[in-house]
Amino acid sequence: MVLETALSKLLTFRQGIFLTVFGGVAVLMDLLDAISSNTTASSVVELSLTPQFRRRYGSLYRGISHFLDGSSEVESDQKRLQKEKQWLQVMKEHLPIPQTRKWVLLATDVTPTPRQFASTLSDRSAVYSPNAVLSNKPITVGHQYSHLVLLPVKTPGQKSPWVVPLSARRVPSQQTGTEVASEQLDTLFKEAILPPGKLCVHVGDTAYSSAKFVHQTARHKDVVQIARVRCDRGFYRTAVPDNAVAGAGHPHWFGKAFNLKNADAWGKPNEQLSVAHTTGNGKTFTVQIQAWHNLLMRGKKKLPMHQHPFTLIRVLWLNADGTPAFKRAMWLIAVGDRRHELSGTEIWQAYAQRYDIEHYFRFGKQRLLMASFQTPEVEHEENWQQLIIMAYVQLFLASSLVQTLPRPWESKIITPEQSSPSPSQVQRDLGRIIRQLGSPADDPKPRGNSKGRAHGKKQNPRKRHPVVLKGKKIKIPKKEDA
Repeated sequence: MVLETALSKLLTFRQGIFLTVFGGVAVLMDLLDAISSNTTASSVVELSLTPQFRRRYGSLYRGISHFLDGSSEVESDQKRLQKEKQWLQVMKEHLPIPQTRKWVLLATDVTPTPRQFASTLSDRSAVYSPNAVLSNKPITVGHQYSHLVLLPVKTPGQKSPWVVPLSARRVPSQQTGTEVASEQLDTLFKEAILPPGKLCVHVGDTAYSSAKFVHQTARHKDVVQIARVRCDRGFYRTAVPDNAVAGAGHPHWFGKAFNLKNADAWGKPNEQLSVAHTTGNGKTFTVQIQAWHNLLMRGKKKLPMHQHPFTLIRVLWLNADGTPAFKRAMWLIAVGDRRHELSGTEIWQAYAQRYDIEHYFRFGKQRLLMASFQTPEVEHEENWQQLIIMAYVQLFLASSLVQTLPRPWESKIITPEQSSPSPSQVQRDLGRIIRQLGSPADDPKPRGNSKGRAHGKKQNPRKRHPVVLKGKKIKIPKKEDA
């Protein structure tokens, strides 16, 4: 019965994608299946050699370019937003809404797409990229993409870091990743694909603890924002009302300073507890959690941060002998009108699951070729990112249908009864499932070779675009020079 339900969901998803998002374009369905079941291709063009792609390699690029095609930049943005709304409506029926947990967990992060040598690609800038060589700066030249994902509830003993990607948008050089993430959340809640009134928890790293992002997400009343903060941040307690005459002078909003570096300024926490935590390797730690309620952060004139009090959490890992397991403690903030519905342990556990999005980025780049599409067109690169998140969701929906195919050197085999299969294990067996289900797209009809470019016609060289350097001062001409 469970397998029949999972099979029905996968069929409904494939039919909805083909008709609603792809508009019945057969080559896009073949390309989606090729990405999802790829086990050998190391470049995008090699996907045309997979059994699921039934057309020639030239159709592959035409499918990517025609996934979204706008005559102008404004028209392209409008069509892309419409495509994203169609995608969210398809996903509305397939979201793993938790029943054992009282909130829906979302996460947002950015990942780089290196394009150092693509001089004809516009809007490239210096973006963060982790580098294993400590002597080099952790940057690269290319684009950044902001991904919004849903983190499903893990079953007991599950180790597979699954996520459900909902949105992927490029971060223009004029914007930051947090600004794009705020727009993604606005679109998600405007489409109302989540149950009304359901508590939604959004987790992010230190970039999402800025005053601007906290103020922007605070307009969603059912959202609690959990973000990590640096250990050198400074906050304030809520000011104690004084006996001054009402209406005389400016009201006091900020009380005593709460500097994270100064332990003497912390005072006694409002909550304090210790829980035992066992890692996947079987090592047991004691996690000490302290919470301070109703703290404030400084804002600006247009960012009245005194309206957004938050709960501050300090998480300290201790070894069996009571010594700290790490050099520093982890600090978290929880902002939102419904933050009191979460305990300190739940806030820590929600943020701990955020790291699954990092595994999603790693798998996407290594196995789904997320950052391997070399194109001089920004629109085509954005189209490719949309196809990647759809391919990953197809893997997620097929995870309960696969038969594990271990490699000869994989000694620690996890059976489906013990844990759900990993994305790599699902990808190995998805080709068999697709062959059994069949494709909603029609079979290809060869129409011969195209005439090609006219003899003697020369193409104009593409325009070279400089790398956008953020923060570079622009010289404004004087009136006499204008």
